[in-house]
Amino acid sequence: MSVHTTGPLIEARGLSKTFDTRKGLFARWMVRSDFRVQALNAVSFSIARGETLGLIGESGCGKSTLARVLLQLQAADDGRIVFNGEDVTSAAGQQLKRMRRRMQIIFQDPYASLNPRQTVEQIVGLPLRIHMRASRRQARDEVAAMLERVGLRSAHLNRFPHQFSGGQRQRIGVARALIVKPEFVVCDEPVSALDVSIQAQILHLLQELRRDFGLTFLFIGHNLSVVGYVSDRMAVMYLGEIVETGTAREILNQPAHPYTKSLLAAVPRLDAARRVAGEARERPHGEPASPLRPPPGCRFHTRCPHVMPVCKTQVPQTVIVDGGASHAVACHLYTKP
Repeated sequence: MSVHTTGPLIEARGLSKTFDTRKGLFARWMVRSDFRVQALNAVSFSIARGETLGLIGESGCGKSTLARVLLQLQAADDGRIVFNGEDVTSAAGQQLKRMRRRMQIIFQDPYASLNPRQTVEQIVGLPLRIHMRASRRQARDEVAAMLERVGLRSAHLNRFPHQFSGGQRQRIGVARALIVKPEFVVCDEPVSALDVSIQAQILHLLQELRRDFGLTFLFIGHNLSVVGYVSDRMAVMYLGEIVETGTAREILNQPAHPYTKSLLAAVPRLDAARRVAGEARERPHGEPASPLRPPPGCRFHTRCPHVMPVCKTQVPQTVIVDGGASHAVACHLYTKP
């Protein structure tokens, strides 16, 4: 599925990624095809400069794998990554180092992502020393200024991660990602491990930083309300494939794909009579298919309440939904016979 915007900063073109899960003494004699997990299957999208694209989906659908592939933390099996018009799919050496300065990540777990043996000054200042070759004094001054910008104090420079709360640790993670002035930042579920009250503070901070620094975000999450709040556009992923894209308003108010509708139906509401987009709230049947053996045709057909014979054999094409030039869906319900 591919929907492009004007003047993209980053593009994913047909990215695919599989993992070999064979383990143990007899792994070499196992049939390889029976132990390959297809995490990404021909994923394509683009993000315009200054835009936030929200990526939503169930746990295990491939969201974090996509983030790691985009940042070259893992190599794609197939497809291309284009950053600011430059193909960086096979970047290495100095090209990879330059790319990583311009592309950073804010991790999900503020406890596991910070080295407990390093001070805040060392954690946040390390990217400066690597990418900018700043002196120790210069790095200290810039780290102090960045800490103030993310809501901490310069007096925190010599403290260790265990001396901070979860929200404060995530602010340190944000400071570390932004200290080298990147253009593109992946936010990999940055608030899911935090209390609700702290989530709101971090989301507001990210919105301010995006505006002040002119950042482009890929915001990954499984909470539709959170992702919809921070995103300009949204992409819905199921079992390694993007099944729907559109503006946040279109996805939340006029969902097209049955899977998107089921995600919205799963959101708890005080008003039990309220319906999704004027329709009965749809819930999927059964459990998600195994990525070891994804079903043929539409991967959602084993759970879809609207399944048709064609869904079981043919992969749906991406089509534009009536009423929105940016709203696209991969579903046979919208394919003209």
